[in-house]
Amino acid sequence: MLAYFFYHWKRPDVDAREYENRLRDFHAALTAAPSDGFSRSWSLALTGMPWANNGQDSYEDWYLIRNSADLDPLNDAAISASRKVPHDKAAAGTEGGSAGLYRVRAGAVVDNPRFTTWFSKPDGWSYPQLLEALQPLTGSCALWQRQMALGPEEFCLHSTQSVSLPSGATGRSVELRGVFPAGV
Repeated sequence: MLAYFFYHWKRPDVDAREYENRLRDFHAALTAAPSDGFSRSWSLALTGMPWANNGQDSYEDWYLIRNSADLDPLNDAAISASRKVPHDKAAAGTEGGSAGLYRVRAGAVVDNPRFTTWFSKPDGWSYPQLLEALQPLTGSCALWQRQMALGPEEFCLHSTQSVSLPSGATGRSVELRGVFPAGV
């Protein structure tokens, strides 16, 4: 499973509640009329990631798809038919953003992540060594790995509780607030 990941932040003149309502409307429209290969999406609010709005309030949107061939249908669907108006309203409130492509490397997708930890493989570590060190965490977490160097950090760990990286690995962890779906 792959995830198209989009981090973004609102324009200063747009109310945060209104921006989040626009995000919910867009995700709901995409869920109601999904593209081929689209599984589900969620939107999360956070503060503290330096690559998103200089560490100020920002959002992570995750779009789960089967494989990279599903990127074109997702892109086309996002801006057409019943999804066009909600997409355009959300986009009109966005000041900036960027995206990435991630694959679950270990663990299973966490449907309701409350924490995100972004990090890179420590210098001198092999990938098998890193995966072995993270193994105790991946029973309750999703370890996402960047694909094709598209994204801010090499790894993202989603969890329902705060976790500590193994000794020798450093990263940035922040608490998340669910925006979509309702109740997240």
